[in-house]
Amino acid sequence: MQWLTEPFGVGFVLRALLGGGLVAAICGVVGTWVVIRGMAFLGEAIGHGMLPGVALATVIGAPVMLGGAVSAVTMSALIGVLQRRGRLSYDTSIGLLFVGMLSLGVIIVSHSRTFATDATAMLFGDILAIDNSDLLILMVVTILAVTVAAAFHHSFVASAFDPRIAQTLGLRPHLAHLALVALVTLAVVSSFQAVGSLLVVGLLLAPAVAAGPWTTTIPVRMLLATLFGVLAVATGLLCSWYAGTAAGASIAASAIAFAALSGLVAQLNHRMAAAQRRTPALVIYS
Repeated sequence: MQWLTEPFGVGFVLRALLGGGLVAAICGVVGTWVVIRGMAFLGEAIGHGMLPGVALATVIGAPVMLGGAVSAVTMSALIGVLQRRGRLSYDTSIGLLFVGMLSLGVIIVSHSRTFATDATAMLFGDILAIDNSDLLILMVVTILAVTVAAAFHHSFVASAFDPRIAQTLGLRPHLAHLALVALVTLAVVSSFQAVGSLLVVGLLLAPAVAAGPWTTTIPVRMLLATLFGVLAVATGLLCSWYAGTAAGASIAASAIAFAALSGLVAQLNHRMAAAQRRTPALVIYS
């Protein structure tokens, strides 16, 4: 069993595990609502919407996370403006901004002398470069995400089933939607260094999907999704260590593999339970 623990004795791998675990907690909480509300496209769009800010920060030497956060918030605000003031549907607004922000990010990065390196880090992340200051930021973000999710829990639940009922109950569904978009933005920005903009949706969705068949309440699903996320991070780092694969891509692939495995096991359990329910009837009539 030493092969399981040996890589995490190295400082940068241990920091990657801790940072990835915090990202998994953020994505477990937010990703549960993303799956329930069907907001996967929004998460993908915000992930690409970060690129102009990240690219500009990279070129001018500013903090990458700050640039990504400003760009992601701008993307979210523009989606809201187009939806309210234009005649475009929600998904059309997202799609147009998705392509526009992605194109702008590539144009900005193309002026950098380290284009190849910068593009790889932006698209696929660099979790092995997480340092102590990044861990501190992720801890603060995790606390913030859990606090906001808890504060708006009843509003999120009511809005997910019927916004009109939520409005009648005084739960302000419009404000709840804005809070949820803010949470998705926060999750995407905080996950950026771990898995990059291309793979962030995998970590946001897959653990929540994996937890779905085994839970009946939203808080428990969030907790189980976090555990699946941490397991995916550890598995991905081990694969990266021993197989020499990209860490971020290995983590995202592990998360998706666990989601597929969870669904398969749940389906087998359902079939076995259905067969057991039919067995007494067969005995009686035989």
